[in-house]
Amino acid sequence: MESLTFDLAQQALRDLNQYLHNEAKTASVKKVIVANPDGAHNIAVGLDCPVDVEVVGHAGYYAGGMNKTATVTINGSAGTGVAENMMSGKVHVKGFASNGAGASAHGGLLVIDGDAGLRCGISLKGGDIVVGGSVGSFSAFMAQAGRMVICGDAGDALGDSLYEAVLYVKGNIKSLGADAQIEPLTETDISALKELLSAAGPAFAEHDPKSFKRVASARSLYHWNADANQEY
Repeated sequence: MESLTFDLAQQALRDLNQYLHNEAKTASVKKVIVANPDGAHNIAVGLDCPVDVEVVGHAGYYAGGMNKTATVTINGSAGTGVAENMMSGKVHVKGFASNGAGASAHGGLLVIDGDAGLRCGISLKGGDIVVGGSVGSFSAFMAQAGRMVICGDAGDALGDSLYEAVLYVKGNIKSLGADAQIEPLTETDISALKELLSAAGPAFAEHDPKSFKRVASARSLYHWNADANQEY
């Protein structure tokens, strides 16, 4: 069987997730289609097998969270925490993503065709995020590792308290957060951008990597300074 459809207007979300956690690991089904999601929360969470899941419509909170090796495509928008704590694989949101998209992602690729809300990539730990539109305030707050590509604009306090994560922004940055700074774009950055934009899809590959700005940590917050009196 090439594909299997779960209609959430007729079937329980629990049945879908139990199938994805159990039978999908050994079944011959290559693709699972989720019809009539109607913004349900926790769709396709905690997957740990290379199954292809297509959500036909909008998803609620934490869709594709804790993903490992699976490919989750949402043909609509996604609520808070899409692809949070992702380990590997790919989550693709073809609409808008709400707050905290890709939070604490350790690996994998999150692609958002539209805009992302507040705190996109908060506490990023190694995953890659590519956003076709703009991101809200405090995106990449305390991002420790990984990369984020923003093809639109960024809100206030971008990259506040960054560690080793690197951000690439094509549009305007309203303000940088504490310890974040704009740095020269290197050939290594250009190569990384080409790779990320290509992986995100044909529409993203049309962007010129040289048109992006690199944002990284100034590293003044790496060590606690007792004499700083909270002024950095």
